[in-house]
Amino acid sequence: MLRINQFRRLIRTEFHQYSLTGLRRDIIAGLTVAAVCLPLALAYGIAGGMTPAAGLVTAIMAGLITGLLGGTAYQISGPTGAMSAVLLVVLHRTGLMGMWTATLVGGALLVIMGILRFGRYVVFIPTPVITGFTCGIAVIIGIGQIDASLGISTPPANTGLLKILGYLNNHPTINSAALICTLATMVLIWVFHHYIPKIPDALGAMIIMTLVSWLLGWDVVRIGTLPATILLADHLNWSAIPWQKLSDIISAGVSIAALAAIESLMTGTAGAAMSGKSFDPDQELLAQGGANMVVPWFGGVPSSAAISRTAVAIRSGAHTRLTSIFHSIALMLSVLFLGSVIAYVPLACLAGVLLWTAWHMCDWPTLTRYGHARLKHAIAGVVVTMLATAALDLTQAILIGLAVSAIIHLRLEADAASVTVVPVDPERLPNARFTTACAGVRVAYVNGALFFGNAAAMRSALQQQPDCHTLILSMRGVPMIDVMGAEVLRQLISEFQGRNGQVMLAGVQPAVRAMLDRLGVDVLIGETHFYWDAATAIHAVHDDIALHGCLRCQDECAALAIA
Repeated sequence: MLRINQFRRLIRTEFHQYSLTGLRRDIIAGLTVAAVCLPLALAYGIAGGMTPAAGLVTAIMAGLITGLLGGTAYQISGPTGAMSAVLLVVLHRTGLMGMWTATLVGGALLVIMGILRFGRYVVFIPTPVITGFTCGIAVIIGIGQIDASLGISTPPANTGLLKILGYLNNHPTINSAALICTLATMVLIWVFHHYIPKIPDALGAMIIMTLVSWLLGWDVVRIGTLPATILLADHLNWSAIPWQKLSDIISAGVSIAALAAIESLMTGTAGAAMSGKSFDPDQELLAQGGANMVVPWFGGVPSSAAISRTAVAIRSGAHTRLTSIFHSIALMLSVLFLGSVIAYVPLACLAGVLLWTAWHMCDWPTLTRYGHARLKHAIAGVVVTMLATAALDLTQAILIGLAVSAIIHLRLEADAASVTVVPVDPERLPNARFTTACAGVRVAYVNGALFFGNAAAMRSALQQQPDCHTLILSMRGVPMIDVMGAEVLRQLISEFQGRNGQVMLAGVQPAVRAMLDRLGVDVLIGETHFYWDAATAIHAVHDDIALHGCLRCQDECAALAIA
């Protein structure tokens, strides 16, 4: 009920004071996005080992469903490069029916993620891992277009690396017309992009090269006739699901869900920054899950939000989610009335579109910035994730990417933590009640999370105080402590007490104090040894020394006196 109410508020805010001007803007933006999406939908259908019709059906159905249920006003969904890369592997392992079942599983997982409000966590994946993953997918897409761009046909392979090895072991005859068509398409896209930006570059290049190849009679493979329907003859059939491949299907479903979540939420976050409009990540996960649960029954492929089409929608003045719906309607009309024209588009032309897209999928400015700044952790994250994506299947690459993400985070957290141990200086204390400090009293300023990654190093730094009998730990800068960090602290306190010393804790934050109490540190140290800040603890120690003397120093600190 809470989710429904939140969605209602989102819709009311989005359509508040909606007018004919807003409707006009949505229609124009929807038609513009459809013009950009048409060649990409055709290309991504082929890139995933399916048909152009499957790509178009996906763009239509995903656009409608996510437009109706999405978590934002500007998001455009459909087949993407990342999903095409997954599709190649899934089709090879599970077959057509297994791929649709995996898409259904992925959609169900996305819905569960949305219900459990996982949207806030997916966007925490570090930029280097996302960049490496995107670059790896770009490599897979590029490798997947070699056949079409050279006009050849080679056996499918599980990974991009195996596909490259297949080319090295075989030397097929190149179709020069297909190669020229691919290269010319990329050149034309560049020309449209830089000199005629008002015309969608991929669409303009596709139209020109289709006409040229037809007029010159080039012997190239073409798309062929598209069915004039959005319900394809081949689609998910419950009775034909290959249950014997269930483990592979579930694994692929996890990959699809993870990719759809990452790509959609990152696109939504970027779109929110571009448009200034709100974004509900959990609602977006529900919408993407719904789309991927419906699309297989129409014969489509896995879908997610697409950053390029979303950016076009925003730049074209998209006002509400009707932009996505109008874009789907325009694509549906193209299927019904332009199928005979689209049939003449060369596959080599679509290969050029995909090669151009793959090149621009890599975030070159970010990679250059990492290189110039010599950010070794970031570069390592990019390289490891990219190689894993290109050389392994995407399920393994996702796990490696998450592991790299965790390692980078832990390393940065460990490096950021520090311990500084200093003697007490009365001149630096406000309103000091003593003039000379006891040499056996030290203050350790601890900053950063105290956890298993740095607990041993912190313990070593604190143990290197042989002449210290009273250690005041200033923990105002410790936001979090785990079990190992708390155990190390407990051991340190026990060691000090074993040699007739004492440890005082100052500025302990509530979350840290809760963990310490659960492990009995409060009982070990005593409630009187917790202080609001280090200054209060320092004064308490020296007040006690002034009254009773210092029993732990060889001298009784006779020089200490109340100021």
